[in-house]
Amino acid sequence: MSKVAVVGGGSFGTVIANITALNGYSVRFWMRSEELAEQINSTHENSLYLPGYRLSDGLVATHNMEAVAASNMVFVAVPSNSFRSVVKQLQTYVASNTILVSTTKGIEAGRFLLMSQVLDEECPGSRIGVLSGPNLAREIAAGHPTGTVIASTDKNVQATVREVLKSEHFRVYTNDDMFGVELGGSLKNIYAIIAGIAQASGLGYNTNSMLVTRSLAEMARFGRKLGADPMTFLGLAGVGDLVVTCSTPLSRNFRIGQMLGHGESIDRAIKDLDQVAEGINTVKLVKDKADELEVYMPLVSGLYKIIYENESISSMTSSLMLSEQMLDVDFETVAEKGLL
Repeated sequence: MSKVAVVGGGSFGTVIANITALNGYSVRFWMRSEELAEQINSTHENSLYLPGYRLSDGLVATHNMEAVAASNMVFVAVPSNSFRSVVKQLQTYVASNTILVSTTKGIEAGRFLLMSQVLDEECPGSRIGVLSGPNLAREIAAGHPTGTVIASTDKNVQATVREVLKSEHFRVYTNDDMFGVELGGSLKNIYAIIAGIAQASGLGYNTNSMLVTRSLAEMARFGRKLGADPMTFLGLAGVGDLVVTCSTPLSRNFRIGQMLGHGESIDRAIKDLDQVAEGINTVKLVKDKADELEVYMPLVSGLYKIIYENESISSMTSSLMLSEQMLDVDFETVAEKGLL
């Protein structure tokens, strides 16, 4: 492993590229904006997404996708709505056995595909992994101890990613349940919006705790129906990511929720954020899939009504408080895992 590429010039792509470069690897950092790439190469700083964060001299930014050719590993860190189109460009330049790692927490519309499935379709033969967890880029940049999860069915991919990213402040754990890890990272965006709404509405810590635990129950119930291991949601990529994104305005989805809670329209909130909040699109996709599979998800339904049916925020509270589900723990799932 000598050459690594990171595709996507946002905040998380920036910290992944920099960690890798600081570990001694040659890193090509691709982004759409030629102007931003030139600025990064001249100042060693991504002033648009992570101002003040010094970037390694071993990191070279580029606007030319051809520059990622001959990379042994490529991290793909672009929004889900452009993921496939970017990967189509990428696959022209990477070898068939290249390790491709998605860091995108979203779902592709239409066929309800996760990003690892898109990678598998567009780059057949590649070795695929998913990186997910409670990974706020600004805190990683500040050197705060952070844990993440590399999930893959390929043990060699797990070991290689751990080696490339390991650092004093960034700990990489492994998981075989790639689908569950990736699904957890996508679903938590929905609940972060709900938590932001609750906080802006003046609701307190009791409410946030209730939201987080009931959100986790919905995630596990939905994931189990789709074939994920429910226990995956008890790890960093499940409850870990859920807790952090439901607690801080550093989360884009939480900030969108705050704006909605303060009375802004969804269109205005998206415009004010000026960044992609994956939860806006994900809630519609998950609501439709949950209805299709007959999975009970009152919080998802409540947020869907607020965003797409212009219902009042009180409808979400009603969905939670008047829920038909009274069972605290899904003992059927626990028994299934042999824990009873």
